[in-house]
Amino acid sequence: MNDKVYIHEFIDIRGQGRAKYMQHMTANWSPIGQEERSQKCFGTFGTVGSTGRWPETINIWEEDGWRGLARNFAFETQHPGMQDPSLREWWSAAAEFRRGGFDRILVPAQWSPTSDELTRAGVRGDFYAHELVKLAPGAALPFLEEVRRRAIPIHTDLGIQLVGAFHTAMSDRSECLLLWAIPDHEHWAELELAEYADGELAGWRTWCQQETLAWQRLLLVEAPTSTLRLGRQPRVSDRRPLSEIP
Repeated sequence: MNDKVYIHEFIDIRGQGRAKYMQHMTANWSPIGQEERSQKCFGTFGTVGSTGRWPETINIWEEDGWRGLARNFAFETQHPGMQDPSLREWWSAAAEFRRGGFDRILVPAQWSPTSDELTRAGVRGDFYAHELVKLAPGAALPFLEEVRRRAIPIHTDLGIQLVGAFHTAMSDRSECLLLWAIPDHEHWAELELAEYADGELAGWRTWCQQETLAWQRLLLVEAPTSTLRLGRQPRVSDRRPLSEIP
């Protein structure tokens, strides 16, 4: 059973700073977060610009449940500037590469895999499908059950693996997030083509059109030093001076 809680971040990137920012968040920050806050890097991804906003990065952090998240918030906010003073230099470097963003707290379906379970299973993709689903208030949990029952087998038959299934917390349970690992560009093309064919995925999409209010899929690529690409959590040994990142 997955009893974790997740922070999901859309980050607006300045200019050409995405590669440096992703390195700064994974190898430069995540080992600190793991040691000081028991916070794990679930994944850091860049949005393929033709499928969404650009330049943009998405971070997903895995917290040790609600109490772990509360400790993290207490650690971060009990200072006048609402920032950990020991990370002043780190924050300053991060600010060079980002303009701002939008965060949400996610609660996983109980059967959604943790980062450790994903790395043990060797799950990874050349691409990831990030699906944000809008629903009527209160419909998130029934929708996730349909994902478990119907969508996962359909995607598995297409060679696509579930990475995460969540609903947004601190709201009216009207939003879900699905993340899928896609092996390569050919499998992504087959996924998109299957929506327009006479098959099970098209049937799933038809059901979703009737039961959801909106659905947006982004195509993502994982950062080089992010968890699934590495097959483990980022380590101090993965750090590089940002001046060496192209």
